[in-house]
Amino acid sequence: MRARFHLPDFAQHFMFNLIFADMLKHRPELFREGVEIASVYGTFPPAIWNGGRFASGKCDKGFIKQVIKSFNDIGIPLRFTFTNPVLEKKHVHDEYCNMIMHLADNGMNEVIVASPILEEYIRKTYPNYKITSSTCKRITEPEKLYDEVGKDYHIVVIDYDLNNHFDILEKIPDKQKCELLVNACCNPGCKLRSDHYKMIGAETLAYAEHMKKTNSPTFDFKLSSKYAEYIKDEIIECKCMDRSVFQIKNLKTHISPDAIWEKYIPMGFEQFKIEGRTIELFNLVEHYMYYMIKPECRDEARLLFLTHLKNENVIQARF
Repeated sequence: MRARFHLPDFAQHFMFNLIFADMLKHRPELFREGVEIASVYGTFPPAIWNGGRFASGKCDKGFIKQVIKSFNDIGIPLRFTFTNPVLEKKHVHDEYCNMIMHLADNGMNEVIVASPILEEYIRKTYPNYKITSSTCKRITEPEKLYDEVGKDYHIVVIDYDLNNHFDILEKIPDKQKCELLVNACCNPGCKLRSDHYKMIGAETLAYAEHMKKTNSPTFDFKLSSKYAEYIKDEIIECKCMDRSVFQIKNLKTHISPDAIWEKYIPMGFEQFKIEGRTIELFNLVEHYMYYMIKPECRDEARLLFLTHLKNENVIQARF
């Protein structure tokens, strides 16, 4: 029995995930049966190919090399969230993104794609990368999902509106290559989700352009007239991404830890994604405790994990 978790984010949560991986190695008795870290996903900002969540900041080449080596040396692939849906053909030649791909091109690391333009370029230019089909594609029709699973992808991330449609999930031909996003914070059936992905993609492009011109962290996407068509007030005002682990339990797309082991793994699924690239640190801790730690061990594991985070200055204690 394997429960292979894909965790957020190798840059923003660099030490966070290294410390958690170390805890899994040295204190496996705290974890639920079969827990593995299948990958840590994310981006090195300001990579314009990034999608799904906006990421600010700027990573230099030295830090990128350090992150790649740190995770790969302990057997954990990086999986790049290169799912920007508004890319044009000219964007595939971006120097920064290609530099990242060259540095991590060792046959171990992976890429998540949504844009056919970028997917074609990566398959041709970087054939060593395993390719994942993104949930950002919003494939909700059963036959289209089954067709996607049959294509040449290492993993297909299922649209989480289908998380609890067992009549559809049961008919998937190769469940081991399918990934379920277990803790989705978005409203089930949200009509704005695709528009939100596009707005994030446009914001990523605008931010990268801003950084090239000014190298200043001060940035307001709402003032980016070049991308005005993507800016929607109802999306900007959305508070779904602020939901805690306790609030997401009330959503019908939610997959509980017990359901993972009692329903999904027996069905043949083994790939599970925890989202949280942009959520507050202590909320993310609770997501990790909730999904991967035995219920009776959560208090001990939480204290152990937070202590190590504090010792590594990932969090600052205030008394």
